[in-house]
Amino acid sequence: MALSPKDCYLVAYNIACCAGWATVLASAIQTLINGDSLASIYDAPGLPSMLAYVQTAALLEIVHAAIGFVRSPVFVTTLQVGSRIAALFALVNSPSAAHQFGAGMMIISWASVEVPRYAFYVAALITGDATKKTPYPLFWLRYSLFAVLYPTGITGELTVFLAAAKDDAFLTLMGDDKISLMYYFIMSFPVIYAPGALPMIMNMAANRKKAFKKRFAKPAPPPKGLVFPEDKKGGRSSTPVAKEILAAAIGAASSSKAEKVIKERNWRFGYVKHFINMVEEQMKSPENALAVAEAGLDKAYEIFQFVDEDGNTTSFKEAMAIKTKNPFHTGFIQGEAPKAKNVLEVPYKGKTLSGQALKDQVDKWVSYGTIEESAGVAIKNCVDKPDYLDLSDRYFVLLGAGSAMGPFLVLMALGANVIAVDLDRSGIWKRLIEIAKKSSGTITFPLKKEQSAITSDDDLYANAGCNLFTDTPRIRDWVLDLYPGKKLSVGSYAYLNGALHVQVSLAMDAICKDLSEKRQASLAYLCTPTDLHVITKEAHEASVQEYKTYSSKPYCMFMRLLGKKYLRKNAMKPLPGVGGDFYVVNGLSVAQGPNYALAKRMQHWRAVVARSKGSIVSSNIAPATSTVSVTQNRTFAWAYEGMPYFKPYEIFAPETSNAVMSAILLSDLNDEKNASNPKVQLANPNELFKYGSFNGGAWRCAYQVDSIGEASVFIYFGRVAKPYIAGVAVVGTAVGLKLFGYV
Repeated sequence: MALSPKDCYLVAYNIACCAGWATVLASAIQTLINGDSLASIYDAPGLPSMLAYVQTAALLEIVHAAIGFVRSPVFVTTLQVGSRIAALFALVNSPSAAHQFGAGMMIISWASVEVPRYAFYVAALITGDATKKTPYPLFWLRYSLFAVLYPTGITGELTVFLAAAKDDAFLTLMGDDKISLMYYFIMSFPVIYAPGALPMIMNMAANRKKAFKKRFAKPAPPPKGLVFPEDKKGGRSSTPVAKEILAAAIGAASSSKAEKVIKERNWRFGYVKHFINMVEEQMKSPENALAVAEAGLDKAYEIFQFVDEDGNTTSFKEAMAIKTKNPFHTGFIQGEAPKAKNVLEVPYKGKTLSGQALKDQVDKWVSYGTIEESAGVAIKNCVDKPDYLDLSDRYFVLLGAGSAMGPFLVLMALGANVIAVDLDRSGIWKRLIEIAKKSSGTITFPLKKEQSAITSDDDLYANAGCNLFTDTPRIRDWVLDLYPGKKLSVGSYAYLNGALHVQVSLAMDAICKDLSEKRQASLAYLCTPTDLHVITKEAHEASVQEYKTYSSKPYCMFMRLLGKKYLRKNAMKPLPGVGGDFYVVNGLSVAQGPNYALAKRMQHWRAVVARSKGSIVSSNIAPATSTVSVTQNRTFAWAYEGMPYFKPYEIFAPETSNAVMSAILLSDLNDEKNASNPKVQLANPNELFKYGSFNGGAWRCAYQVDSIGEASVFIYFGRVAKPYIAGVAVVGTAVGLKLFGYV
C-alpha cells in the first residue's frame, strides 16, 4: 500500500528509534556477557550518548500526539515521556545513580520494551493494520513484555531517583548545595509512581486483552437485516452515516451549519457543537423544529440498508414499505393472580412508598431540585386518581421488554396487557413469562410456531422472541394486526452499545412510525439527562444560583484551575425564538459518544413529528440510574458515588426509576392537560421535553454533567480514603511523640 508523507515520516522516525534502542540493548547485553554487573552497564562503550539521543528523541512523540499524527492522548504521553526524561537527567548527572544495579535494570527494561514497540509501529504503518496484519511474534511481544518489564523498569527508575537524592554531585547541580525547585520537580516522580504504577500496568493488561480479542475475533457474519451502508473501503462505519443524517437535519434550517457537519474532521470529540447548532435552529420557530426532525429521519431511512433473508439489499425505507409474507405466530399467557389494586408503590432506599408518604417524598424531591414540579404533579396524579392505574383494558407494546429501565415489572404488577418484543433468547422469555404468570395481567409475544404445537415451557421459551434488526418489517406487521380496535401505547426501551444503539433506535422508530400513523398508537420514550434539552426558566435560574454558590467552594475553585474541561457552567445563554426566549441545558457527555447522541436524537425527532400528527407522546427525562450496564464501568460507578456532592444530584436505583417513570407515563396517557397531549399548545415542539422531567438534578446543578465526572470520582475516593488517612495521622503522631520523647 502507498504511504502518505506523514506515514513515511513516522516510519522513518520509528525505524531510527528502533535502531537506537537496539544499539543500547546490544551494548547492555554485551556488558553482561563480558561478566560485568548491572551496575556497570551505564559505562558500556557508546551507551550513555546513544541512550541520551534515543530517549530525548521520544519528546517528538508528545508533538506527534499534539498535532494529531498519532491518536495517543497528549497528557498521558507527556507524563510517560517526562518521567523517562527526568530519570535520564538524574542518571546523567549523578554518578551514584548511574553506578548501581537499578540503573542497569532500568536501561535493559527500557530497551527491551522499546525495540519491539517501535518495530511494531513500523509494521503497523506499512501493513495498515496494527492488529490483524502485524507479524504475530511482534504483536505478542508488543502486548506481553510489559508484564515483566514495566515492574523492573519502574523499580529501576525509583532506584535512580533515590540514589540521586543522596548524591552530593547531583545536589550541587541542583543549586550549589541548596535544594532548588528543580530538585523537587525531579523528586516528585517517585511520589507519582506509587499510585500511578499499578493503574498503568492494569491499563496495559486491558489493552492486551482487547488487542488479542480483536486479532483472534471470528470473521463477521454476512450482513443481515438493518445495517449501516457499505463505505468505499468495504466497511460499515458509523461516522459518515451519522454526519450525513445530522447534516440533512440541520440543512432543513441552515445550509451553512450543515456544511460544517460534513467538514468536521474530529467527529468523535467534535460532534457536540453540531448538536447544539441543530437545537439552536430548531428553537427559532415551530416550523424549523419539525423540518429538522423530519429531514433527519427521512435521511436515516434513505441511507440505512436492509438485507433480507435471501441476501437482497434495499434501502431501509424500501424494506419497510413491503408487507412481509411470513408473519409471526402469537403467544399469549394470562396471569394467575387476582385483579391488581390500583395503588402506586415506589421502592426507595429500602422502603416501599405509597399514598401520603409517597407524595411527601415527591415534594422533597421537587423542593430540593432533583425533579421538576411537573414530574411531581404527574406522580401525585397517580396517587390521587387510582383510575389512572386501572390497566385491565390498556395495551402496551414494549420494544425491549426485558430492559432494566423499561416498565415491564410495574405494568405487570398493575395488571396491564403487555405485548412484549425482545430477543429470541430463552433466558429472557423464561423471566418475562414467569413474571407474567404471577401477575394479574397478560403477555402477548411473537412465536416461531403455533402455541398449540408447543410441548413444554422450555419449548415455549425457545420459540419465543424476535430480532429488531433482522425482523423489523415482520414485527411491525405482527403488531399492526394485534387487538384491532384497542388503543396501543408503544414504548422504545431497547438499548445497545455504540453503533448498534443507532441501529436498534432506527428499527424501533420504524415500528413506532407505522403504529402511530396506522393505529393512532401513543408513543413512549425514556429520555436521558445526558442530552440537549429545553428546560424551564425556573430550572435555569436555579442552576445560575447553584453556580454562584459552588464557585466559592475551595474544592471547586481548585478543580477549575486544572482546566476548562472541569466544572463548566451548566446554565447556557437563552435561545431566541418565536414567542420569546427558550432555556436550554447541554447535558451531552463526550464519553458516551456521537452514536449514543444520534440514537437518542432520533427518538426526539419521532416524538415531535408524531405529536404534530395527533399522537399522544410521553417522552420524559429519566434520572441517572445505577443499572448493571452502567455500574459495570468502574469509572461511572465511582462518579455516581461522588455526584450527589453537587446539589441537587441524586442517583436512583433501577426499581425506583422504573416506578416513577411508569407513573409519569400513566399520567401522560390519562391527563389531557399534560404536554404529552397534542391538544396542548406549545410555543415550540421541542418544549415537549421540558415537562415531566425526573432528571435527577441534572438541570439545576451548577455544572454540566460532562464536566463533573472526574471531580465526582475524586470526591468518592476522598471519602473512601478518610479512615485510612485518619489512621495514618494517628500512627504518625504517635511515632513522632515517641521519637521526640513526649511518650
